Amino acid sequence: MLRFRVAIQIAALVALPVLAAADHQRVHLLPQFKPGDSLRYQIESQMTSAGTTTTPIVNPEGATQVKQSVSIILRLDVLEVQPAASGSANATRPKDARPANRAPATSAEPGPMRIRATYEKSSATSESDAYDPTSASLAGQYNRLEGRSMEFTLEPDGKIVDIKGLEDMLSNPSAAQTVRAWMAGLSSSAGFPQQGIEIGQKWSREEPLSGIPLDRLFWHTEASYLRNDVCPENIPLSRSETAAAAPKTPNANSPICATILTQFTIIRRGSHNPHADDTPDDYRHNSLRTSGTWTGSGESLDSISLATGRMIRSTQFSSQDLDFAISSTNTGSRFTYKGKIETRTEIILLP
Repeated sequence: MLRFRVAIQIAALVALPVLAAADHQRVHLLPQFKPGDSLRYQIESQMTSAGTTTTPIVNPEGATQVKQSVSIILRLDVLEVQPAASGSANATRPKDARPANRAPATSAEPGPMRIRATYEKSSATSESDAYDPTSASLAGQYNRLEGRSMEFTLEPDGKIVDIKGLEDMLSNPSAAQTVRAWMAGLSSSAGFPQQGIEIGQKWSREEPLSGIPLDRLFWHTEASYLRNDVCPENIPLSRSETAAAAPKTPNANSPICATILTQFTIIRRGSHNPHADDTPDDYRHNSLRTSGTWTGSGESLDSISLATGRMIRSTQFSSQDLDFAISSTNTGSRFTYKGKIETRTEIILLP
């Protein structure tokens, strides 16, 4: 279920030309796209879950351990870039009013961008200690994605709107969260400080968890700009290799990457009353009530090219502990789940 938020940070996966900067000089991420730009990313994700489910109909042969592996090659094509609004920050800032330590920008902030995502390759496998029809169905959906596309608009503030395509995939809540995970990553640039970032700087943000059966839960992230280093090799990933490339000896022509570490935890906001109703509105509208706990933590280590702003490689880990119940106010039936989910995701920009 970490498919709900695998924290795939693909905003960095879109070309974000950055001004190459010396150490401790601020770097700004400014999307600079033009129609016809194309990027290809390989995404490898492994998820392991172990838990127990209690339903009105007891199934002693139900799966308690599930392992899923997903392998995707995703191509992002920029179809259209609209002009920036006249009221944008870059469009209205006088030339002599640039923030301190910032070099002149090469172009103004763009407007909304229309992007097409194509699954050039897509496959999934699933293993469990018993037959699990949900996992089998999800694997089948991934296997049928190959060659299919979807389109969406990326707003300047990072919001993703006007999604079209893959309606059958998006109709499955679990599968939809996996698709939306990498799409949501496209908006993560909105979480960077507007004044730019420099080595040693830290910043934080929060965003609500969506698509889960408990309300008032948020992802709290703490990001740190660790250092500039020689970019790792962007050779295709295999299932056996780690995301960290072997150390290289830098030279005058070595591409340099910003190394950013992001750590995240799930926190609860709102009422301090332990008996407060945590039922999301969509569950309530279907005569359901939910309760329980959902905790988790993880981190992402990203290498982003200072010359091009493109994510060269990203490694992400996360672990979540779930203990929740869903009951029907109409029938009184009750569903409970208690378990642990661990996920590892590796992302690489292909040559």
